[in-house]
Amino acid sequence: MPTAKKRTRTYDPVKTRTAVLAQFTSVRDAVRTLTPEQLALPTRLGAWTVRDLIAHIGMAVTAVERALERPAPPRQTVTVAEWPFSTGSHAAAIADFTRDLATAHPDLGAYLDDVDRNLRALLDEHPGGRLLETGAGALPLGDYLVTRALELVVHTDDLNAAVPGLQVPYDRQALAATTRLLADALAVKAPGGSTEVRVPPYAVVQCVEGPRHTRGTPPNVVETDPLTWIRLATGRTVWADALAAAKVSASGERADIGGLLPVMA
Repeated sequence: MPTAKKRTRTYDPVKTRTAVLAQFTSVRDAVRTLTPEQLALPTRLGAWTVRDLIAHIGMAVTAVERALERPAPPRQTVTVAEWPFSTGSHAAAIADFTRDLATAHPDLGAYLDDVDRNLRALLDEHPGGRLLETGAGALPLGDYLVTRALELVVHTDDLNAAVPGLQVPYDRQALAATTRLLADALAVKAPGGSTEVRVPPYAVVQCVEGPRHTRGTPPNVVETDPLTWIRLATGRTVWADALAAAKVSASGERADIGGLLPVMA
């Protein structure tokens, strides 16, 4: 009997739009409260300060505008689950762009206000099916917004880690989309059905070559919470450290997925 083809996950463009705007609003509101001393704090992102990180968050959102300025490509060439693999190759250019933005916008609150206003106008004007040429390939706007939700959630976590007590909230839908996208990327990176990765309440995927599980309790199971998964999948947390801290459970001989992480650098 042929192996059943896994169904590609789809995202509701209206919910994604709402999630992106909600998460960005939470970041923007938090930025207004930061002092110059807090803006100068280091982050876990190399040489970036909090100011640099905030400029980068704005840049990640304005990527929608830059993509819409280019002609629509003739056809989709990449899936949203493949997008995370493209980010590492653009790291140097992103770092340079970020530093320039941080210098050009001393008033970060005003900068993020402009970003928010422009994004809302663009999303009112363009349908979710409009194709965009992105750094990963051609994607519909609705799918590209899922990647913007991911950028916002990941960097909200970076911001919270850098500024003690800040506690920017995570929009539930944005957190769900980020968790699912990174889980699906793992399944693309390591196709198979021998290991089940569970990130309740948002995602369950099967991955890793080997005997396929069909019913009952899978022999190889990895389980963790959404933020720990996001940190593992983006290299913020090391697999061995998460295991040692009991932030992740792994049972079965094929449950050690540390060598497959991160899926997005």
